[in-house]
Amino acid sequence: MDKLEKILMPMADVLTKNRVLIAIRDGFLISTPLLIVGSIFLLIANFPIPGWDAAVSSVLGTGWTDWFKAVSRASFNCTGLLTALGTGYAMAREFKADKIQGAAVALVSYFILMPTIHTAVRDSGEVVKDAVFAGLDFDYVGPNGIFMALICATLGVWLFAFAYKKGWTIKMPKGVPPAVADSFAALVPSALVMGAAFLVRIGFSFTEFGYFQDFVVAILQTPLEGLGDTLGANALYSFMCTFFWFFGINGPAVCNSVFFIGNVLTAKQLIAFEAGKALPYIFTNPFSNFFCNFGGGGSTLSLVILMVTVCKSERIKQLGKLSIVPGFFGINEPIIFGLPVVLNPVIAIPFILVPMMNLILSYFATLWGIIPRTTGVNLPWTTPIGFSGWLATGSWRASVWQIFLLVLGMMIYYPFIKTLDKKYLAEEAAAANESSEEDDISFDDLDLDNL
Repeated sequence: MDKLEKILMPMADVLTKNRVLIAIRDGFLISTPLLIVGSIFLLIANFPIPGWDAAVSSVLGTGWTDWFKAVSRASFNCTGLLTALGTGYAMAREFKADKIQGAAVALVSYFILMPTIHTAVRDSGEVVKDAVFAGLDFDYVGPNGIFMALICATLGVWLFAFAYKKGWTIKMPKGVPPAVADSFAALVPSALVMGAAFLVRIGFSFTEFGYFQDFVVAILQTPLEGLGDTLGANALYSFMCTFFWFFGINGPAVCNSVFFIGNVLTAKQLIAFEAGKALPYIFTNPFSNFFCNFGGGGSTLSLVILMVTVCKSERIKQLGKLSIVPGFFGINEPIIFGLPVVLNPVIAIPFILVPMMNLILSYFATLWGIIPRTTGVNLPWTTPIGFSGWLATGSWRASVWQIFLLVLGMMIYYPFIKTLDKKYLAEEAAAANESSEEDDISFDDLDLDNL
């Protein structure tokens, strides 16, 4: 344990304190509220109840779904753009540069490197505008643009902050309003970033790719998407998340800084769902959130239910009662640090094994059509079991599958929590005996001869 801790603690410390990884993680978090709200609108437009569309159409008229899809499309189809803004802002914050200017320069460099379209064509094939028209395709500002957005935000803002620290700025005299002074101070650093993006665009125009974004998608994003949708990669991710938790380190906070491909897969899955196409991926964020862990890391909802129902130790039962309600909403810090799970070799085995079992079984259940694929709808990770499976897939079968996995997890946790229960019962009994002996006062051995 000591050797593992000496290896893992520095590794986690490096990952959690790396400014670039923090910016990437927080950049996605900035856009998360918008994606969740957009998902709610899309969920209303495609609510998984038979006859829902006909019932609402009778009140609002046909075409009512377009109103809701306009909201969802504004967020899902612009995930690349949102990533550039969010990561640029977070990157500037981490490198002590102007946050708004950092977000702006990341976005502008993103646009400079993006292909433009000059012909607008309807789905029917009719050309609407030609030659004089110039615009941006949703294919470029959506999920396909996420990786380029990360590159523009990280490298662009790093160069922007570097120029600031070197003093390559235009300094205005005293008395000039701060907004004006800040604007001129950002001029030279912004020019450097935009000039660099300009040169990159020109350079790639002489290659077979034509555009930097096409290069990123072909060489970097597409291979990583294929890797991110494999059982092996996600099994490793699940293992590392729970393994870090065993040492008291927030596993997802560490691993999500590196393994962020799920955000791309989820965004693409959602666009395919909205378009009525076949869903391409299994391992989306909703799959990881709602079919691998119930009650938080380690799938501890199974454990909490056992603590309340079958354990006899007062310590375990009271902790279970305090943790049962938060557990249904995916919050399990009371169990992690109160039972504890941290550095507890008895609970470590099921804590790591149960999420891995859920992942593998859910993968094959999806592959074999027992449960449908997740639609990519971004639900809050606190959505309770049962509801989450139904809303994430649109099928009641997914809810039944969640309950099945929950019960299976209880079966695996049972012998381990009973072992811990017996240990705690013995400790409580010993403590009670010591307390009773201290309370009993005896005069049998009192000697008064020497008085």
